[in-house]
Amino acid sequence: MPMDATEIERLIKAALPDATVEIRDLAGDGDHYAAHVVSEEFRGKTRVQQHQIVYQALQGNMGGALHALALQTNAPD
Repeated sequence: MPMDATEIERLIKAALPDATVEIRDLAGDGDHYAAHVVSEEFRGKTRVQQHQIVYQALQGNMGGALHALALQTNAPD
């Protein structure tokens, strides 16, 4: 079953309460999304570490309910 964009945002914000999250459905099928996540939690972390934080927030849904996520992360300016 596909994952809703609001559910993706909810999971990320639950793990990163200060985050600004923008989700776009890339294919209109509920399986392919792009996400831009900005959080102070990312400051000083590598891009890989930032992405791992987001994947962990998704609680194992990557590769299952959520097929593809183009992820862009950064700390606030």
